[in-house]
Amino acid sequence: MSQSQHIIVVDDEAPAREMVGDYLKMHGFAVTLCDGGKSLRKEIEGGMPDLVVLDLNMPEEDGLSIVRDLKSRSNVPVIMLTATASPIDRVVGLELGADDYLAKPCELRELMARIRSVLRRSGPAKAVAAAHASAAAKPTQVRFGTKWFDDEAQILRDDDGNEHPLTASEYGLLKVFAANPKRVLSRERLLELANARDAEAFDRAIDLRIMRIRRKIEPDPSRPTVIRTIRGGGYVFSPAGEKP
Repeated sequence: MSQSQHIIVVDDEAPAREMVGDYLKMHGFAVTLCDGGKSLRKEIEGGMPDLVVLDLNMPEEDGLSIVRDLKSRSNVPVIMLTATASPIDRVVGLELGADDYLAKPCELRELMARIRSVLRRSGPAKAVAAAHASAAAKPTQVRFGTKWFDDEAQILRDDDGNEHPLTASEYGLLKVFAANPKRVLSRERLLELANARDAEAFDRAIDLRIMRIRRKIEPDPSRPTVIRTIRGGGYVFSPAGEKP
């Protein structure tokens, strides 16, 4: 793992964040420790890290509001740590754009596996975006309902040219749909084509991610016509709302 990859660990409990930080440093990451949202925001003024490990249960500021703020600023990958047994925070966090989660106390080896998985998913997208920024070639675009999907820049554009950022997982799904129009894709096949088979959270949250994509592209998200659900089959991308 490249030493240039920078991870910020946010936890109000010093022993917990130091334990995670030390473990990540042992594996070659550059690590910054923050005790809450205020110190995190100060840190990212100098630039976004490659990934944020974020405790959701902090007294200073709710972790979900931090996720919302981070995702409004950039597509930085976020792995949530939560001590609550309730799935509500995890579901809300995933809907806000978090990339994965683990229950506390977490097994450090599992956390490392999740970090590597999320970085693998986000890494190619960053490379593509960087290549696009330095290239004059016209980007490849596919129409998804009310938006244009720009594969090279990893964004959605509306008809007025406004850009709408995508998370790494949303980008992976849209890329698969764009390459397989009018084909019914099972959840298993979507995971395989999106190279996310090793990401358990992606599997558990795939329906939530489809729902979030629909909110961005469907003329009427409550009655989807662009990415439609096929009962017992999975999902299908229907360009211009056509039936397969």
